[in-house]
Formats: sequence, C-alpha cells, structure tokens
Amino acid sequence: MNAKLSQKGWIVIPSALREKYGLKPGVDVHIIDYGGVLSMVPISKNPISESRGFLKGTNSLTQALLNEHKLEQERDKR
Repeated sequence: MNAKLSQKGWIVIPSALREKYGLKPGVDVHIIDYGGVLSMVPISKNPISESRGFLKGTNSLTQALLNEHKLEQERDKR
C-alpha cells in the first residue's frame, strides 16, 4: 500500500491497516529508524498484561535445563 506525505509531514494510514492493527485516533506510536526503513509501532498501554502468554509453549526451558543438568551429573559419575 502506498501513502503520501502532506506538506505538514502528516501521513494517512490506509483504513485496512488501521483496522488490522487496531489503530484508533489518539493511539500513541513509536517511530523507529532502522537505517533507511521507518517502522511505526503502537505503544501498549499495559505491556505486561498484554504480553501475558506471549512466550507460552509446550516445552519448558527450565525443565530442559534441569534434564540437561541431570544428564551431566550422571555422565560425571561414570
């Protein structure tokens, strides 16, 4: 999708993208410069609760580390 920058530096975000990302009037965003690429990222009002379950998975890193540690101890005993 293309957009045009106005004389005042404003840009209109196409409605399809506003709906897709839940961008409403008054939403704060970060503008990030990735060395030639600009990225607009909405600012979360409560990032802790909004990211709950984000890293949820079937494998536990803690359990994997405990298992690896147990295997190392068994190898050391031999």
